[in-house]
Amino acid sequence: MPFPITNPVQTAQQTPKHYGITSPISLVLPKELDLVLTQKLTEALKPFGVFEEELELQRRILVLGKLNTLVKEWIHEISESKNIPASLIENVGGKIFTFGSYRLGVHTKGADIDALCVAPRHVERSDFFTSFYDKLKEQEEVKDLRAVEEAFVPVIKLSFDGIEIDILFARLALQTIPENLDLRDDSLLKNLDIRCIRSLNGCRVTDEILHLVPNIENFRLTLRAIKLWAKRHNIYSNILGFLGGVSWAMLVARTCQLYPNAVASTLVHKFFLVFSKWEWPNPVLLKQPEDCNLNLPVWDPRVTPSDRYHLMPIITPAYPQQNSTYNVSVSTRNIMVEEFKQGLAITDEILQNKADWSKLFEAPNFFQKYKHYIVLLASAPTEKQHLEWVGLVESKIRILVGNLEKNEFITLAHVNPQSFPGPKEGIDKEEFSTMWVIGIDFKKMEGSEHLNVDLTFDIQSFTDTVYRQAITSKMFEPDMKITVMHVKRKQLHQLLPDLVIVKRRKHSTEGLRGMNDSSVDLSLDSDNSMSMPSPTSTSSSAALFLIYIFSIPPYILQPLLSVPPFKVKWEMHTIKVWYPVPEELSSQVVCCCVADLFPSCFQKMASADLSDVPLLPANPIPVLKNSIKLRLSR
Repeated sequence: MPFPITNPVQTAQQTPKHYGITSPISLVLPKELDLVLTQKLTEALKPFGVFEEELELQRRILVLGKLNTLVKEWIHEISESKNIPASLIENVGGKIFTFGSYRLGVHTKGADIDALCVAPRHVERSDFFTSFYDKLKEQEEVKDLRAVEEAFVPVIKLSFDGIEIDILFARLALQTIPENLDLRDDSLLKNLDIRCIRSLNGCRVTDEILHLVPNIENFRLTLRAIKLWAKRHNIYSNILGFLGGVSWAMLVARTCQLYPNAVASTLVHKFFLVFSKWEWPNPVLLKQPEDCNLNLPVWDPRVTPSDRYHLMPIITPAYPQQNSTYNVSVSTRNIMVEEFKQGLAITDEILQNKADWSKLFEAPNFFQKYKHYIVLLASAPTEKQHLEWVGLVESKIRILVGNLEKNEFITLAHVNPQSFPGPKEGIDKEEFSTMWVIGIDFKKMEGSEHLNVDLTFDIQSFTDTVYRQAITSKMFEPDMKITVMHVKRKQLHQLLPDLVIVKRRKHSTEGLRGMNDSSVDLSLDSDNSMSMPSPTSTSSSAALFLIYIFSIPPYILQPLLSVPPFKVKWEMHTIKVWYPVPEELSSQVVCCCVADLFPSCFQKMASADLSDVPLLPANPIPVLKNSIKLRLSR
């Protein structure tokens, strides 16, 4: 039967290609003003280093070419060692694919590259982590080579000619790997183990996104702008409950689908318009989910009860479809929605020529936004232990945020994705530490001047979870510790680098300037709900400083108790320690959640009464109760 002949006139009148699961909102073509605003947007982005120089881009291409050649050589060698027929070895193939920001074309200066090594079925994962690892080690351009074989998605990390690269591995059920292999083909997932499916997922999602947007260049410029805005506004972090790179890419892609003819300046504005009014938890989908009958778990709240509790679902377009934002909490969603609304207001001004694009990328001062903050410190004695410990603690911070936002007195817990080097206890002690800051909004309670808040359980359950997982995974080492402190806004300047706190008012702490710069005074302007104990046997030049110690493993507590305080007393599950402090602070008291109290900050008495302190069990899990108790003045 002959094929029907298509009329050229009919073809021209046909509806243009449809993107997404709904019809577009607008097909309006850009005006001259839109093109001018897009050019201004490009110029506004340049100072932030979001565009890479052509020379650097060519260097990346060269490095990936060398890596691809190494993969082919390695697979050829492996094939010979496994007695694969010579006829197959000639065309056995093997290939490096990229994904993430580099594949999307939105990587910034100095960004790393996410790569995937695809091998035929006779190449084992163990080969990748042994013989290929050894081959990489032999290359003089390769530095900082390390394998993380036990990770959820196993990876080899390295620096190749100064470019950071993460390489995943996937073994396909194919005899050879052709050069034109399309990883979007769902049939490639058949007979693969779950680790290979996870490794393939990044490439498959990235490639689908690029095939689901009407204009790739408009998509890329818009995504560059949105990613920069999100980073500047401290809402770019998947692990901490905000959105990661792939989630931002999918939101921008959905905006492009709804406005297929719009240029970047219009798309940025429409992005804020769409998602400031989005009725969460309705999911964001780039295409209708497809079932490939491979019995892999997919996001489907009709089938999986836990999926019904996701607050801001953004669903990956490649099978098996997953929610990329399962870490989002009530607080982080509220923060992002509020930022969307503010972004809409600013872009309204820009389109009306009342503001420049630079206003959109102004970083708000997180450290002036809240009156109360929780400071979280993770420290370890060696750099290697510190890297592992910080990774674990950071991955669990969302649990702390979730605990805090469930507290009946707290409306919002906002963790700043940017971490900072922690303050040192003293110059004599070698220690590596990282610090995060969480802003807290408390409910306004009517009918009472003061509000007493106890965060004991919220913090205890978080620290218990971290220590328990560290021990279970056999990562725990002595002197790995967590410190949590309540700090008021005016105290932050003592903990954070000078560049972070842009402008500070003068405080009544001039007398403390003679202290060591690395020390931290936690006694300022306390809102502790406890009353000040009466000093009965201290000198007239010192008052008593009450500290509640909680959630402290014995190996951390012992050094603390070796510093002579005025008095140490055991009460229930809490150890109370009184330290003398300078007279000018005699009216102040703080009750803080702390595992390392920086005792060099305070004057010490020559002796200590430790007679009523019981011996602590030799158990690395925290055995003492938290005690952060706050009095909040209204």
